[in-house]
Amino acid sequence: MNTSDQRILTTHVGSMPRPQEVVDMLFAEDKGDLTDREAYQGVMKRAVAETVSKQVAAGVDVVSDGEMSKISYATYIRHRLSGFEIGEVPRATPKDLDEFPAFRDRLAQAGGTPKYHRPICNGPIHMVNKEPLERDIANLKAALEQSGATEGFMNAASPGVIAVFQPNTYYDSHEAYLQALAEAMKEEYEAIAAAGLLLQIDCPDLAMGRHIKFRDIDDGEFLHNAELQIEALNYALSDIPADRVRMHVCWGNYEGPHTHDIPFSKIFDTVMKAKPQAVLFEAANPRHAHEWTVWRDHEVPPDKILVPGVLDTTTNFVEHPELVAERIERFGRMVGPERVIAGTDCGFGTFAGFGAVHPDICWAKLESLARGAEIASERLFA
Repeated sequence: MNTSDQRILTTHVGSMPRPQEVVDMLFAEDKGDLTDREAYQGVMKRAVAETVSKQVAAGVDVVSDGEMSKISYATYIRHRLSGFEIGEVPRATPKDLDEFPAFRDRLAQAGGTPKYHRPICNGPIHMVNKEPLERDIANLKAALEQSGATEGFMNAASPGVIAVFQPNTYYDSHEAYLQALAEAMKEEYEAIAAAGLLLQIDCPDLAMGRHIKFRDIDDGEFLHNAELQIEALNYALSDIPADRVRMHVCWGNYEGPHTHDIPFSKIFDTVMKAKPQAVLFEAANPRHAHEWTVWRDHEVPPDKILVPGVLDTTTNFVEHPELVAERIERFGRMVGPERVIAGTDCGFGTFAGFGAVHPDICWAKLESLARGAEIASERLFA
């Protein structure tokens, strides 16, 4: 992946606001009501070209397709893998929201909870439909060429996030479920890397999973499961160079108390065992901004590239470029500026039709990211 010894590069976590015509197409597909596949493909191609162009205009160096074709970061897999069917299983809510039920209900009423179908694993898992992936790759590569962007990445769900958030009724154990997912997702990961794109693995299971699926166990048992999820991920990445992969860890991209988020200090060693060279993590929101000290107080492997979130993706405040620069500089002085890329806490469109940040403000925030990186570069590379 690109790094620089002259300036701080910029990127983001992946999802961007989806235009309404994209949202409509995605929900029609999810419900099985999509009738005009050619129109669908035209909408997606235009949307990817537009979002890449806007990212470049905002000053983002390493861009993505905005996850335009995905209704959410993990459930999209049911359109590619066998073994998943939609079903009615109660959704686990974050433990912190359950402690504030009136707020939780208000959040749901405001549209802050997913409305897409939830896949349930009730059969053997295999990659059976590569066409959506091939289309995504083609759309992003065409948009990169058209926009003049120098580097692009594509998101993919980790075996762990699929296993943690999609119920399993078929495999006898969590380990067996993870292994089947790793075997199937390995094909997707390798196709993205072979296309010359950076592969981003999304791993909220390593942090958010603690206060959702694993909310009623202790930290030790959670970390044991996290280790299994890392093992499955590393197996799935075994044939891809580490410097072609980045990994995102987060505690949930929602406005809430987050009073049960596991401290990053407790998962640091586990996260560092993952193969991806670059690690994207929350470092801007009020619950995790202080955790820059974790990186100061722990030994960071010399081959790791840090991509701290310097923009909060749950608020419509536009961070001042000086604040962005200050956050970047902290990390640059700890590990060296050539090992830091400026990023965002999470995505701006976690699932289709919802994003806490207004689309217009999303682009203003990314412009501030770029300006803050310029200011930090002037100071760090002086």
